[in-house]
Amino acid sequence: MRRLKKAAICTLERQNLRAEIEQTKTAIDAARNHFEQVVDPTLIDCYIYELNAAQLRYQFLLRRFKSQEIQS
Repeated sequence: MRRLKKAAICTLERQNLRAEIEQTKTAIDAARNHFEQVVDPTLIDCYIYELNAAQLRYQFLLRRFKSQEIQS
């Protein structure tokens, strides 16, 4: 019974992590699209930071997802 609960919790965590990964991919695409369309130097800097932050978050989430695969 306890093992079943743990498996269900792990499955739910993995689903949430997948959703976060997909949201982050969307954020990367949005930042890239904004960056390509702006001409103001301040906004260019803004979208560079936004894109870098989203890419770092994506890498973090992927590492976390892979480490959960190993633990399962």
